[in-house]
Amino acid sequence: MTVRNFTPFDSTRDLATQALRAEAMPEGAYPLYLVRNLHGRVRVSVSADVEADEGCRAALSGLAERLATALGAHGYPADEGISYVDAAMLAALQETAKEIPGLPQGFWVERLMTGEDWWTVDVSNAAKDAKRYTLYSVKGGVGRTTTASVLAWHMAREGERVLLVDLDLESPGVSTAILDSSAQPEFGVADWFVEDLVGQGESVLERMVAKPSWPQEFEGDVFVAPAHGMKPGEYLAKLGRVYMGAGDSWSGRLRKLLNGLEERCAPTVVLLESRSGLHDIAAATVTDIEAQVLLFGLDSESSWADYGVLFRHWQAEGLATKIRERLSIVSALTPPEKSVLYLEGFRERSWDLFRRLYDSQTENIPSVPFSFDVDEALAPHQPMPVYWNQGFAAGTSLRQLDEAALNLAYTPFLKQFDELMDGTGTVAKMA
Repeated sequence: MTVRNFTPFDSTRDLATQALRAEAMPEGAYPLYLVRNLHGRVRVSVSADVEADEGCRAALSGLAERLATALGAHGYPADEGISYVDAAMLAALQETAKEIPGLPQGFWVERLMTGEDWWTVDVSNAAKDAKRYTLYSVKGGVGRTTTASVLAWHMAREGERVLLVDLDLESPGVSTAILDSSAQPEFGVADWFVEDLVGQGESVLERMVAKPSWPQEFEGDVFVAPAHGMKPGEYLAKLGRVYMGAGDSWSGRLRKLLNGLEERCAPTVVLLESRSGLHDIAAATVTDIEAQVLLFGLDSESSWADYGVLFRHWQAEGLATKIRERLSIVSALTPPEKSVLYLEGFRERSWDLFRRLYDSQTENIPSVPFSFDVDEALAPHQPMPVYWNQGFAAGTSLRQLDEAALNLAYTPFLKQFDELMDGTGTVAKMA
């Protein structure tokens, strides 16, 4: 039995591009796509028109040999390493292709089962009449639900019409946290996704929004779209169908839902409580909804390591300039005691994280540099602190907000958030 050398997945992209650079390819062979499939194996896709060109065919055969040798189990035998495809398939490949630096019309294509939205940042779907904010974290248990509720309360008191959408479908909490049981709507977000598959989404939109009791005397208003309705019903069965396609991407379906809700509620501000982690639903709310993103984190090794995975990906894929202006970081559960020392350490590590997206680290744009000193007050890496408070401990109902506890935990955060909203904070600094 032939034993092949072990080639790890993380090496395959570099090895494949090195093989392509080493093979002298005629111009007629391009455009050329290195496609890594769902199993992590790499094959070359080129136009079927190239197959008739003897010189191109010979060069592609040589490339297939190089790839087979370099990639081992993550490659194909040389006689299976080239795929000649029609124009329609080439067009489909181009939709997600990334240009390979230094190679004329050479492209890299990832075939993914999930997580495709982390590979793009869509800037063409800005909300027309409402400012959108995504509350996101790589780990749960950092107070996103509480903060979403406090922000809704705060902005309604200032006269805003707030729409709060619970997109943490695997761990829903908004509805029970801030809505009285008698005020729960009939349906929720999961119901809309399931009914939209069979053309009944419009009927659900009319019956999936409710109001908490506390903004009754405010100048503004709050509308809540929970994960599920008053009677969750077969929630797990519905959850298993939420991510099904319906002729559009999941991000496209989410935009459809948000546009429908905004049309009915006419909010001035939309708060999206995202699922934590690196799942598709999180990717869509961070990269595809044109929202300002509040990144919740703790000053812990695991939190910085997990965010590092995401930031390195954005840096490596050339997405820094598209994503960085959306981001602000929240120091969640900040300890009130010795908070100054804690926040200094948080700021240092946050700056180390964000430097991957600043020009001094990622690009050469001397005319308009995008970079900040570690102590810059309005920088994306500057933490917006939310302080731990017993009044907002786990399990505390948010149906009646304790204003004393709110002031202790959220006064600095809300001040910085207001600056972000009115253009004197991070967004203005980057303009």
